[in-house]
Amino acid sequence: MKTWRLREFRDEDLDQAIGMWDQSRLPDEPLPVFSVSEVMAAAQAGQPAVVAVVGEELVGMAVAQTQGDRAWVLLVALAARWRNRGIGSALLAELERRLRGLGVRRISALLPDEATGAKALGNSGYRARGGLTYYEKVEPHGAGDVGLLAELGGQVLPAGMWDAVAGMVQEKQIIEKQIVLPLAEPTVADQYGVIQPKAAILFGPPGTGKTSFAKAVASRLGWPFVELFPSRLATGASGGLATSLREAFAELAELEAVVLFIDEVEEIAGTRSGLAVDPGHGVTNELLKLIPNFREHDDRLLICATNSVRSLDTAFLRPGRFDYVLPIGPPDPDARAAIWSRYLGTAAETLDLSRLVEASEMFTPADIEFAARKGAQAAFEREMQHRQGEPATTDDYLAAITDARPSLTQQAITDFEEDIKHYTRM
Repeated sequence: MKTWRLREFRDEDLDQAIGMWDQSRLPDEPLPVFSVSEVMAAAQAGQPAVVAVVGEELVGMAVAQTQGDRAWVLLVALAARWRNRGIGSALLAELERRLRGLGVRRISALLPDEATGAKALGNSGYRARGGLTYYEKVEPHGAGDVGLLAELGGQVLPAGMWDAVAGMVQEKQIIEKQIVLPLAEPTVADQYGVIQPKAAILFGPPGTGKTSFAKAVASRLGWPFVELFPSRLATGASGGLATSLREAFAELAELEAVVLFIDEVEEIAGTRSGLAVDPGHGVTNELLKLIPNFREHDDRLLICATNSVRSLDTAFLRPGRFDYVLPIGPPDPDARAAIWSRYLGTAAETLDLSRLVEASEMFTPADIEFAARKGAQAAFEREMQHRQGEPATTDDYLAAITDARPSLTQQAITDFEEDIKHYTRM
């Protein structure tokens, strides 16, 4: 039978340690108090850390953080098939020996009930203290950047906006898997060699929800959201639009984290004519130079949106600048039903939703929101006049649909389908 031995943690153990830590947690076990990034950072910074190895395989690890004469045990992790062999207790004993040498007298640990390592702590003489409640306050990402964020017109968006995006299931799945998750779970992404995305383009007809998706991504990540408006950058720019753009990116670089959104990006990244007199030539060149620098920083995501992807400069669309070019199309029937339900609320239960979905075939999410508000307003005005307590009816909303002018046309949909074939990159 193979035997294990203890030794000091080494930097080259990092990948194995992360994988073993992830596998050591029991099914349905609560998240640990200290994250894997905190634990590994402490180990790499020289805090007391010991590992158990069998040959070259890392099968256990214990890490502590010292604070004067007190230390916190950040982690006791064991590979699943090497549990109940005394490794956990041996790791703790070796960790304690090292801590005593540093003058530590009190060693504490915070673990969820039944977490990996709890048994080893009990066997090693650690006493569980009842009557204690663990309190924690997590500041939002970039909370220290409030002043600069206000100057840039940015904001930390409320949580839950991602879940509130109604319908658009296919688009949500693509953005979730390829953009959100690698950024939300960077340690796991690194473990599997997934490169975190830094920039994406969303294209599609007007009103299909590109801005909503960008805000929802920022909300999902908990990162500040800043929108740059090309038209505002141009207003009052003493050094020209290119200078304003460069200054804005320089300010953004001071933020701890950011989702930067540029809508109607074709205004500053349109196809260059090649003529020296082309007024947009310098602006597009400047943006092309700024994006690579933006990509070099962690916790940065650039999302550009356009209604006309075919008008963007070809250099702007290259993979080295944008990781993904994703279509955000008009809602299908299931998506329209979800969007109607969102804006109708409980009133949807008394209406013929299928008729509304069918009648709003060429509607974008923004069109549906407008029709829902218009139908509700009509019912409200009728109630103000007659005071009969009648709720809004299907006919109220059908009339609103008839009065509304849909944003989509058949030509716009045809053009969009062609753009999907030529420009999508996912």
